[in-house]
Formats: sequence, structure tokens, C-alpha cells
Amino acid sequence: MILWNKEKTTDREVWEFTTGHDHEPDQQLLWADLAGTAAHAYMLGKTGLISPSESKATLGFLRKLYRDCQEGKLIIDKEAEDVHSYIEAILSEALGETGKRIHTGRSRNDQVLLALRLYMRREIGKLVRKMEVLFQLLMQKSESHRDHFMPGYTHMQAAMPSTFGLWFSAFAESLTDDMRALQYAYGVVDQNPLGSGAGYGSSFPVDRELTTRLLGFEGMNVNSIYAQMTRGKAEKAFATAMASVAATLSKLSGDICLFSGDNFKFFYLPEEITTGSSIMPHKQNPDLAELIRGHCNLMQTLPFELSALTLNLPTGYHRDLQLTKETLFPAVDTLKKCLSMTELLIKHIRIKTGIEKDPRYQKIYSVEEINRRVIKGVPFREAYMQVAASIRSGAFSPDPPMKHTHIGSTGNPGFQMIRNKFHHIRALIPHHEAEKAIHQLMTPKSEKTQHD
Repeated sequence: MILWNKEKTTDREVWEFTTGHDHEPDQQLLWADLAGTAAHAYMLGKTGLISPSESKATLGFLRKLYRDCQEGKLIIDKEAEDVHSYIEAILSEALGETGKRIHTGRSRNDQVLLALRLYMRREIGKLVRKMEVLFQLLMQKSESHRDHFMPGYTHMQAAMPSTFGLWFSAFAESLTDDMRALQYAYGVVDQNPLGSGAGYGSSFPVDRELTTRLLGFEGMNVNSIYAQMTRGKAEKAFATAMASVAATLSKLSGDICLFSGDNFKFFYLPEEITTGSSIMPHKQNPDLAELIRGHCNLMQTLPFELSALTLNLPTGYHRDLQLTKETLFPAVDTLKKCLSMTELLIKHIRIKTGIEKDPRYQKIYSVEEINRRVIKGVPFREAYMQVAASIRSGAFSPDPPMKHTHIGSTGNPGFQMIRNKFHHIRALIPHHEAEKAIHQLMTPKSEKTQHD
């Protein structure tokens, strides 16, 4: 079934090119379109646009389909063009005239907008949960290795003394700012576009506030034209947030690749998370970290791909927008996998102790010596020159490091402040409430009693 089909048949070659393999990414939208259609059917009944009995029958059948979808029993027919045609065809076949009424007061434009919003909202929730797990793991490692020495580098040269505790918590705090980016994306996504039609509203008295509540949205895109303008904009906000998360994972895995190598050996990677060489039996390659880095580096292009696709499109719907799914959906799956693999990497990684005894790191205490002299009254620049001269002459011999006391230093890393900041941002993404609304809408009353 093709929703826009009239009497003349579109050339098969044109149909295949314009449809592409839309049924494949649309499989991920199936649950979302079922939920959106259920909210629409309920609203049609409440506003009198269809009868209460038609609304009840449609809602009941959609709930059954939703359950089948959750169990993996519902697969979109590739001849259906897309998820929207597929669902309407099933409803029409099962419910006859009642099923044919479901598109009343709705366009395929606001239908796909809605399905994408529900999809992105749920996927942000999944990313948030994975980021929480990784954050907690990094903070546990930070606490465990709070005082274990790790040389700090600038310009790829040994620079100043640091700790593994600071290194691990640096990436935990980086995830906190990535969570801010996801919070922004969630705010853009968590607005109901349903009822905007093809971008110019409807002469039917649709109740947009009702569907907003049913689907657990915080609010709605008020202006019907703007609702359509958000296609591509919402995806780009999500993609930008994903690129931010990916950048953190890339730097983390890149550090592990470097610092687990023979020239540093700050980290040990056990055999179960490394690979070997076909000719060099001694090798333990950090392929896991390298592939996380590679995937996450490629993800930096995601916002630019979406910008290139959508930037010069005039107001209104254009078929170009179909391609956003082909870019966005695989990236979401890849990022979730990279978060899981990074968690595995951090769980198994082991640090090396006693690194401070290596003679090559003696000079990194030069700043400590300068500060020690400054405290005794020597002007900073003069102390700097004195220490530089002792290094050049080979006479420099470091004393034990001074105690660092300021927030964010080795002596006062501020772990609890980082935790508080993360949890504050995390609490601003209410995806659990949104999922509760979908559950309420798509669960029959008999099951709700058992469930709730």
C-alpha cells in the first residue's frame, strides 16, 4: 500500500529509487509510529472525528501490534514503501473502514516527524544510561588510584607530576559536559510536532495538547510551519551531542593506545581484550581501543553531513530529508556499542605503579622546586632561572613533591564535585517519565493492573 497512490502507477525504477531501502531503517521507527498512531487514534475518538468504538478498536489493535513489535514479530514488508504505509495497510486490512479513517487530520510529514522524535528521545535515554555506567566506573577507578603517580605530558614530553586518579576523573568530567549537550538535544526533541500536518495545520479540530500529554512530551512545536522546519534541525542537535560524546571516547581510547605501548607502559591490557599478530607472537595489540577511536573519529563528521543535507532547503518538506535516517540511525547504534566497549576496556585495564622511580621523570619536579623557592621569598622569574641552570648543569636533584591543595589538583581532586555536577545534569533529562507515558498508552488496562 502506498499512501499517496492515486490511479496512475509510478514508474517502477523511479519508485525503487525514491523509496530506496527505507523499510530497513524504518524498522527502528516501527514502535514509535505505532505509539504515535495510538495517540492520534485516541485523540480522534475524544474529539469526535471518529466514533468511540472505532477509536477503541483501533487502539486495541495498535497495542497488539506494539507488543508484537517489542517481541520482534513485526517486520516491515519491503513493498510497503515505509513504516507509515505499512501500519495503515495492516489497520485497513484488519479493521476495514475503521482502519482507513486513521489518517484523518494527519499528514505523513508530521507522522514521520513524530516517529523520529520518539525514536531520538528513547535513544538519548539509552545513551544516558550507558554514559552513567561509564561515568561511575571512571569515578571508581579515580578513587582507587587517587594517589598513584602518573606523569603529565605536554607537547608529547614529560611535563609535570600527576596521578591516575586525575586522569580517570578528567574523562568522567568530560562526560558531564557531553551530558549537557545531550540535555540540549533532549530539549529540542521533547516537543510534539503532531497536528502540524504537512506544515500548515488542519481544518479538523485536532487536540494537540491531548496527544502531547499522551506521548509524554514536555511541550509542543507550537507553530505548524516551524514544526516542519525542525526536520533536520532536531537530528543535527542529536548528532552534535553524539559527536561530543564520541570525542571524549576517542581521546580516552587514544590515550590508552599510546600509554599502554612499550615506550610508556602506564597501562596493562590483559589478553582477553587485546589481539595478536599473525607473525609476531609477542604482540598484544590494542585493537579494541583503536577501533573505538576510529569509529568515534568518523562520528565527528555526522553533524556536518546533516548540515550539508539540510542547510539550503527552503521552508517545507523535501524528500532529501528521508536521507537523514540513513546517516543518523547507524551512528546511534555505533555510539552505543562504543560506550559498551569503552566500559569493557576500563573494567579490564590495569595501571602500573612505581613509575615515579624511573629516572626519566626526575625533571618533571622542576616546577615544584621553583614553587618551593618562591615560597621562601625568591621572585618567580629568578627561581625559574636558578632551576633551569641546575638542570643544564646536571645538578638538579628533586625533593619530594609539594602537597597540592587547590580544587582539581592531585591533593584535592574534587571527585564529589564532579559527581554532583554529573548527577545534576543527568536529572534534567527526564526520559524515564517519557517512557512511562508510552507504557501507559500502549499497555491494555488488564496488563496495567498486573504491571503497575
